[in-house]
Amino acid sequence: MTMAGGKVYLVGAGPGDPGLLTVKGARALSAADVVVYDRLLDPSLLELAGANARRVFVGKERGRQALSQDEINGLLVAEGLAGNAVVRLKGGDPFVFGRGGEEAIALAEAGVRFEVVPGVTSAVAAAAYAGIPVTHRGVATAVTFVTGSEDPTKGATATPWPELARTGGTLVILMGWTTLPGIVATLREHGMPSETPAALVQWGTWQRQRTVSGTLGDIAERGRAAGVSAPLVAVIGGVAALRERIAWFDRRPLWGKRVLVTRSRTQASRLIDLLVELGAEPIELPSIEIAPLEDYGELDRALADTAEAAGRWIIFASVNAVEYVWERIRATGGDARYFAGATVGAIGPATAAALVDRGIIPDFVPQRSVSEEVVAELSALEWAGRTVLLPGSAIGRDTLAQGLAALGADVRAVAAYRNLRPQGVREQACQALRDGVDVVTFTSSSTVRNLLDILGDDRGLLEGSALACIGPITAATAAGAGLNVDIVADTHNVAGLADALASHYSEQTELG
Repeated sequence: MTMAGGKVYLVGAGPGDPGLLTVKGARALSAADVVVYDRLLDPSLLELAGANARRVFVGKERGRQALSQDEINGLLVAEGLAGNAVVRLKGGDPFVFGRGGEEAIALAEAGVRFEVVPGVTSAVAAAAYAGIPVTHRGVATAVTFVTGSEDPTKGATATPWPELARTGGTLVILMGWTTLPGIVATLREHGMPSETPAALVQWGTWQRQRTVSGTLGDIAERGRAAGVSAPLVAVIGGVAALRERIAWFDRRPLWGKRVLVTRSRTQASRLIDLLVELGAEPIELPSIEIAPLEDYGELDRALADTAEAAGRWIIFASVNAVEYVWERIRATGGDARYFAGATVGAIGPATAAALVDRGIIPDFVPQRSVSEEVVAELSALEWAGRTVLLPGSAIGRDTLAQGLAALGADVRAVAAYRNLRPQGVREQACQALRDGVDVVTFTSSSTVRNLLDILGDDRGLLEGSALACIGPITAATAAGAGLNVDIVADTHNVAGLADALASHYSEQTELG
């Protein structure tokens, strides 16, 4: 049959951790016109598709199937024949206990071009994230993947349970929580020893992963007692005992901690990535939105007026200041040559890196990113007759400007961007705190003020959480607002804040 129309990519999304998506899968998503996706996927994967890509949910939700399998097949065929680039995004691997084979057959029979992009299956990944290798020299030289959605106690079964009970290798059972007691009974009945090590891994590779260890004889009861449920992978065999020695994913310093990230939406990603690496479950609450100025007249005039000033300094206090000033320089026909002859300062390593990314190596980076200490460091220099441009937030602190002016500098503090309070986040904030948050992070004084404004009369909800601040200025703002600050970062950037959280909870674990 002649292939026609567009092309459908059957892409395995992996078991949950979005970092396990393959490079080829990410490439397909970036070029997709239509994304047809299931429920058990990290939502961030959908962001890899273009803003104009249509997203069609076809998974099971609250006990109902959005579309039947026949309807899904028809949708893929129709979109392919319409000439679209379609990504069918499926959890795990499309051909491992999924219905990717049926979808591929439907596409082939309809003459639609398609490609299979394999994914990491939860049968391997969930075990690995629990610290269990499905094969191990001297323990298991074979592994069998089997679906547990078929009841082994019914009259006719397609699964050779008696043979599996005697293989001596590793048995990995997917989709088998409700049938696990019957599976265990059948395996024991056909000779698998009750003392065989076993483990249950719920939400494998997700930040909410849970693992219950035991033996074939007691694993079902242990699972019930722990309250585990689907989605779940059961691992039965000698390798399950290795978890005690090589568990890693749930041994990280912030494992199980729910961390509220109060940072601008555009800047939250770096802190979230660091928290995920440390094992936390970040909850993003953008208490600040960084927005452009409504009128750039004052900023443009300040840039022009100070361009030729003798002995001029330009000091950037944030990455945002670098980005917005750079945009205005470019928008008015300039480039990096604007900084020729100027002494450039960057408060904080992240701000310095933003300048370096644009080919500008800062002349001054203070040892600590606290305005009072920056002024103290600069006080040894001669400031009389020098012009200092300080671009920053429209509501930023003026401590640095006042300090340099007191030293004799001609200071021009000018807004380069606005900090806005997002709309519609009050209910989101209150619900997150009611659900339980271990620690609330503040990355600036503005995030403190904005979160308190968002919470209003419900600020008491913060009392159940530890409070962590990026530095002493932010901590002082929080304390001045009547909050008890538990953690203050020594290095005043998001990496330092993440390190402070890790140190705090590691010390608690050692003391406990």
